[in-house]
Amino acid sequence: GKWKNKERVLIFSSRGINFRTRHLMQDLRTLMPHSKADTKMDRKDQLFVINEVCEMKNCNKCIFFEAKKKQDLYMWLSNTPQGPSAKFLVQNVHTLAELKMTGNCLRGSRPLLSFDPIFDKEPHYALLKELFIQIFSTPQYHPKSQPFVDHVFTFTVTDERIWFRNYQIIEEDASLVEIGPRFVLNLIKIFQGSFGGATLYENPHYRSPNMHRRLIRLSVAAKLREKQQVKEVQKMKKKGSKALIGEDPTEVVFETPAEEKPVEIQLVKPESKPIIKDKKKPRKIQRKKQKKLFRTE
Repeated sequence: GKWKNKERVLIFSSRGINFRTRHLMQDLRTLMPHSKADTKMDRKDQLFVINEVCEMKNCNKCIFFEAKKKQDLYMWLSNTPQGPSAKFLVQNVHTLAELKMTGNCLRGSRPLLSFDPIFDKEPHYALLKELFIQIFSTPQYHPKSQPFVDHVFTFTVTDERIWFRNYQIIEEDASLVEIGPRFVLNLIKIFQGSFGGATLYENPHYRSPNMHRRLIRLSVAAKLREKQQVKEVQKMKKKGSKALIGEDPTEVVFETPAEEKPVEIQLVKPESKPIIKDKKKPRKIQRKKQKKLFRTE
């Protein structure tokens, strides 16, 4: 057949990504034979520059990984240069080498795309579904692809997030075995243009990682304050329990007075004890003198 659908996807990232993001990016490149790679983009550059990079690489779709604070990972999916584009927060990343799954698929084979039924109900999910289809599906008769379908990309919506999974189709009983990689996409915004423009949709359930970390710190501080207050209350209770009790008149009932002893006054000075001299002392002195003389000689 003739290669008509000439979709090309540029997959690259910004500087500052960690090893897990780099491995995830490499896994996506191996799973998508219609993808292209490029060098990392500098953080100071504006995101609109990516449209020019895609034009130079002859790509009409882009997956861009943006790292912030060396711990937060964002993914941009864009249709360049007209748009639309979507920004996601990537969570729970597990790569192919890390998972060590039993499944395996042919390199360059075409995948099936499986979507949750909610993608057809909500308008913003319908837009994302079309974007996922155009980016992740391998074009038919692509020169680097194989004419086989042996794995499935699943996009499931759970807990207001999109869960990505990759499964192998086993020929014997058509059962599924997970291959990897796997990650979770938390939608932030959908823009009308490519990497910017008017906001078409904003996720009301999205909470930024900075806010999440701040809430965790506040909860830990609240627990510590509560412990401190409990300790102070216990100290106050202990001080209150040591209140003075009035004298009990019945305490003296069983006390018997002791017999008074006559006072004796000694008028005569006591005799001093005799001093006993050590008879062996002169001998000891003499021995010490002899030892000193012997040492000097």
